[in-house]
Amino acid sequence: MKKMVIFCMFFFCSTMVLTAASPRTVKYKQIHQKILQLETMVKDKDAELLHTPENLVEGCLYTAVTCFKKGIQKLQPVSSQDNAKFTKAIRIVNKFTYRDPGKRCESTCDSYEKKTPKEFLKGFANLMQ
Repeated sequence: MKKMVIFCMFFFCSTMVLTAASPRTVKYKQIHQKILQLETMVKDKDAELLHTPENLVEGCLYTAVTCFKKGIQKLQPVSSQDNAKFTKAIRIVNKFTYRDPGKRCESTCDSYEKKTPKEFLKGFANLMQ
């Protein structure tokens, strides 16, 4: 009986470990949630338009991520009351990294169309998915 209980506990624990999400997946989900949260907090009227990468080509993912990270720094909160939450969300989104594959991309940040901050964040959310 003892062996059966120990076996069942071992089986249960190993199953839980196998179904747990990887730390990278959890991090990406957290960043994606913060991007969606920023959409509600960001100033959209009278705000600076930002270069928004879309329709990415295979080797240009690193350039797109770099553009989004530069654009995130230019976002402003709608009201000063949300400033602490806004700053925390920006800090979490800035933790997103993507390793440079070393391939050359023909596109630069300036070559992408400028869009409003909310459209910019939707584009970044799409990239994260």
